[in-house]
Amino acid sequence: MKLPEFKEMNSWASRVPLHWWFVRLILLSTAAGGCSRVTTDHQASPPTETEPIKVAAAHHSVHIRTPEGSPAVDSGLRDQAGKAITVSCQHCHATRPPNRESRATADLDQFHQGLRLNHGRQACVACHNPSDGYASLHLADGKAVDFADVMTLCAQCHGPQYRDYQHGSHGGMNGYWDLSRGPRQRNNCIDCHDPHSPQFPRVQPASGPPRPTPPASSASKAPTHE
Repeated sequence: MKLPEFKEMNSWASRVPLHWWFVRLILLSTAAGGCSRVTTDHQASPPTETEPIKVAAAHHSVHIRTPEGSPAVDSGLRDQAGKAITVSCQHCHATRPPNRESRATADLDQFHQGLRLNHGRQACVACHNPSDGYASLHLADGKAVDFADVMTLCAQCHGPQYRDYQHGSHGGMNGYWDLSRGPRQRNNCIDCHDPHSPQFPRVQPASGPPRPTPPASSASKAPTHE
């Protein structure tokens, strides 16, 4: 660079306010730092060989209890081994038309006479699938679901309860809350709630034990004279 040009640039720089140079310096350093951060995010260090093994071994499974097979009714008879003879739902309902208006205990007959029915005035066919003789359940859109998948049926109407169940604040469980220490087993909806009368009965809490009366201290006794 020639000397006259340097003098000309120096005279131009002297006319620029000093704080303008500080602002420009901050902007340049911020842009450089931002580029370095972006580069760092894209070039994250790969996991070590021990990390995947540690994560896989630290998380145990969560098992949700499910009903075993379709429900059956006790016929009151016993076989040669003394076991109860049960009758499946479709054994009777496949040969008789469904009662789509049945929604109260008084409407039930035969095997269902002792059944409590109090589920928001819902009819039996609101949950049971009449197209296959009540051998399955069905959702609100008519899709059939197995009895083992009853929680899907419950969740479509009881959304807040199912949300709390997913977060662990609703429903019973046992095992380990910390899955790094062991597995966990969770209850199904029907393990705690009667699907035909899900509301828990109201009970009067019992009074607590009586408060014990502390014995009188020996210091409080009046002195005796012989």
